Amino acid sequence: MSDDGVNHTRRRLIGLTAGMGAVGGAFVAWPFLASWVPSARAKAAGAPVEINISKLEPGQMLSVEWRGQPAWILNRTPEMLDKLPGMVDLIVDPDSLESIQPDYAKNKTRSIKEQYLVLIGICTHLGCVPLTKLKPGLAEGMEADWRGGFFCPCHGSKFDLAGRVYKNVPAPTNLVVPPYHFATDTLIVVGVDPSMSIHGAEGAKNMNKKMKENLSGSKG
Repeated sequence: MSDDGVNHTRRRLIGLTAGMGAVGGAFVAWPFLASWVPSARAKAAGAPVEINISKLEPGQMLSVEWRGQPAWILNRTPEMLDKLPGMVDLIVDPDSLESIQPDYAKNKTRSIKEQYLVLIGICTHLGCVPLTKLKPGLAEGMEADWRGGFFCPCHGSKFDLAGRVYKNVPAPTNLVVPPYHFATDTLIVVGVDPSMSIHGAEGAKNMNKKMKENLSGSKG
């Protein structure tokens, strides 16, 4: 099938399901709480999404939906972080100069707190959802020299544990880092920059409410 005939929505759903299965098989448990799932109304509006990471253990990853896309939060182990400096020669854009991320994530770990990686789980080639292949080597069905990361089986694009794209693959840029901030040590809010945060997502909601009230008042 040609690229023009690709059903990207279907691929995203298949990839998201497969990715969840891959992580669930790699670790004892897939951490998931009902409070991490935003309401349908919030999803449709593209509202900020709060993610409780209090039970997210080192080496585990969770996925939530934000603006119709999977948002990933990976709690990287010290061993995962130690691999990043040695990846420079394998990566197209190791300093994320040509990729999309907020300024506060334009650093060697592409994150606010180095252990927590927040990404949009959409391949920058044709919009498929990569599989999570977090363990190194053959344990994930990858090459012996695989150092852990994300793999898009559609056309073979590979990304490291900072979401940086490998050389010689179709994807042109690193995985996108969305706006986000830490409302508390265990609560990440995806969709709101730290500079825009007023007591987390609740503050953003209140600010939007006040703006609507002001607009309504001005019309009257």
